[in-house]
Order: sequence, then structure tokens, then C-alpha cells
Amino acid sequence: MQKFSFLPGCRVLQIERVIRGSLVILANNRRGSARCPHCGAVSRLVHSRYRRSPADLPAFGHELRVALLVRRFYCRQATCPKRTFAERFAGAVAPHARRTRRLAKALGRVGIALGGAAGARLALGLGMPVSRDTLLRVIRTLPLPAVEPPRVVGVDDWALRKGRTYGTILVDLERRRVLDLLADRSANTVAGWLRDHPGIAVVARDRSAEYARASHQRRWSGDPGCRPVAPARRHAPDA
Repeated sequence: MQKFSFLPGCRVLQIERVIRGSLVILANNRRGSARCPHCGAVSRLVHSRYRRSPADLPAFGHELRVALLVRRFYCRQATCPKRTFAERFAGAVAPHARRTRRLAKALGRVGIALGGAAGARLALGLGMPVSRDTLLRVIRTLPLPAVEPPRVVGVDDWALRKGRTYGTILVDLERRRVLDLLADRSANTVAGWLRDHPGIAVVARDRSAEYARASHQRRWSGDPGCRPVAPARRHAPDA
């Protein structure tokens, strides 16, 4: 029996090759007890056993699956609504997941770089077969990256219905990405958004009177460090 770093707390019982050269790692939990995920009580009384087969990163050019022998325990806590519970493999596989955490992370990177269809084609060639729809679902489950609060913000209007309905678009000018879309272009709405983001040092806006009032409202509402900037007026060339 061996220990693998990608299966923390588990022991590998057997490695075998199956159809089409795929590899299967048979493993189980080394602990003799498990903790109820609902009430936290520790139990050693086994109710039943079953097998999970999540996909894992390929090895030596072959698809790889991990056959986990999972035990279901009785919960002996009288007040717990869970009468039985399955042991967890938190470091390797999420509950009910069909792939290991490290495979999901790798597929997420492929999907972010290439998208659904192209990412699925590349993943197939790398020994990680996945459909484009599944790849998009994997991307949606990834946590959003932490971003620094904006310092230089551009404010302009955008047309929901040209000539009739307009909103406000706010852009991080340093990172060149959209921060938010507001439902209208009134001074109170824009000023409220600016007050909720106290780290903004420069507001670059068009020459709209509403945006001018919003910038000054925010400036005189406790943040004198915010500097509104408007584009210079265009003058007619000399004759």
C-alpha cells in the first residue's frame, strides 16, 4: 500500500489498466472514523460502503480515474437530523464531484484561456476528455480573482434604447475593464456609487452637467481627495 500526495489521508490499494489503456487507482481512507458534516460528531460505526470513480489528471499519456472506496457511517448524535453520512475526501474530491479538485482546476485554466469548444478539443488531446458545456460549468464554479479597488475611473453614458433610455457606464481606466452599469445617468445615482468606492482618486467624465454635479457631490461629502477631470472644450481653428 502506498501514499500519494494528491490523495491526502488515503492509501492506494491497487493500480490497474482497463479498457483503452486507462488507469484506475483503487484507494480508501486510512482513518478509522469520520466526522458528521452536519453536527460534527465523530463516528466509528459503519453503515455501508460504496465506490466513487472521479476522473483525475492524466498520467503517462493515459486517462486516469480514482476508484474511492467510500464508507457511510451512522451518526450517533441523537439531536442530529442526519442518521447516516458519507465520509469526506476534502483534500482530493469535493462531495458529489465527478472529478478531482486538481483536474477541475486544470480544466478551469484551459476553459478560461480558450473557451468552451476550443478548450474541450485541447483537453481531449491532453487526456482530459470533457464536453464544452461541462467546461463552461467548471469555469462558472471557479472563484473570482481578487482585484484591487479602482483608483482612476471613467464615467460616461450608454444607450439602453438610443434616444430614449440611457444609463451610466463606469470603467477602471488603469486596468481597462468595466466596473459597473447603472440604470440611469442622474447625479444622485452616480454620486452614490462613487461614495461606495472611497479609494477612487480621479474621476474622468464627459462634460455632462449631471456627471459634474455627481463628482462635486462626492468630493464635498467627505472625500476631498477625489479629483474630477473633464475633457477640454474643442475650439474652432483660427481663420
